[in-house]
Amino acid sequence: MILTVTPNPSLDRTYEVPGLVRGEVLRATGERMDPGGKGVNVSRAVAAAGHRTVAVLPLGGAPGALVAALLGEQGIEVAPVPVAGHTRSNIAVAEPDGTLTKINAPGPELTTAESELLLAAVRRHSARADWIACCGSLPRGLAPQWYAELVARAHAAGAKVALDTSGPSLIAALRERPDVVKPNAEELAQAVGRPLATVGDAVKAAEEVRELGAGAVLASLGADGQLLVTASGTYFGRAPVATVRSNVGAGDASLAGFLAAGGEGPGALAAAVAHGAAAVQLPGSVMPAPGDLDLAAVTVTDAVPLDRVLTEPAP
Repeated sequence: MILTVTPNPSLDRTYEVPGLVRGEVLRATGERMDPGGKGVNVSRAVAAAGHRTVAVLPLGGAPGALVAALLGEQGIEVAPVPVAGHTRSNIAVAEPDGTLTKINAPGPELTTAESELLLAAVRRHSARADWIACCGSLPRGLAPQWYAELVARAHAAGAKVALDTSGPSLIAALRERPDVVKPNAEELAQAVGRPLATVGDAVKAAEEVRELGAGAVLASLGADGQLLVTASGTYFGRAPVATVRSNVGAGDASLAGFLAAGGEGPGALAAAVAHGAAAVQLPGSVMPAPGDLDLAAVTVTDAVPLDRVLTEPAP
């Protein structure tokens, strides 16, 4: 079972439009409404793959109730923590060429008591978990050290932790040695304080993040592929993508595939790449099912192309 923790979940509405023009009335050609938040997406991808998952998240107001209902419809066990504020609603506008414009609301401000209730909910469910995936930004009211406290408590309970966050929250949590961290190229560059222009730059940055405390680094490099940097080796994975329809949740799908495949080694990296490649070809934040995956198209090698220039260099 994979337990996910999403401190700042959302109700996501995605509209597909022929083109985004400021100041004009646009008619959507398609629309979706999904439960959102990085940990929520991990749970959705794990459930779509046929594995058990429990989603721990603070929920409030009508949007929170709708998030819980939508997750239940997808066969996901929800462990809600009631909060006074309303769960945020986000909007994404997708264009045919894959361009995505997102408007993310800030979300509610959690009180100290609500923060402790969230940690307590994680503790109640952690004994049954093979992995705890802690994902996303922290809502107002939670200090950057909140994830560090969660990782420490999870390790004390004997659980393995995968962490997908960025900035001060990531740096603070590294001292508690999360088993896996899942940055994208921009977040990896931010963690080491310098731009990344090549795959080799990304490998060096991931090694530095491991030195700061991460057990392993699973790094998404967008169209260039994914890296797995561990104590036992460095691996590089890629898969062809015919058409990018939406990249919302693609990194979350990758993490779900990685954890569902055991959470270590080149086989798990291959699953991560397959899930990410499938996710970007689906609308909105739809998570891939087994029939969407093409593991045969994935290549994973320990011969990492260090000199390859990143398609989108990380600032």
